[in-house]
Amino acid sequence: MKDRSALARGWFRKADSDLADARRTTASEGPYDTACFHAQQAAEKYLKGVLAWRGLVIPRTHDLEEL
Repeated sequence: MKDRSALARGWFRKADSDLADARRTTASEGPYDTACFHAQQAAEKYLKGVLAWRGLVIPRTHDLEEL
């Protein structure tokens, strides 16, 4: 199993990719709902990365408030 820093880095890389997709979409002609989706996904993955970094359980949820 990965150590917690490697797991966190994996989440952060995925989040960076989603954020880049959101930025590319907003810089173009949309669709803007896709940008919103990627922005939400980035926030979720950054939060899960922080939980992993701290060695906490990562809930299987997409609810940002719960995370």
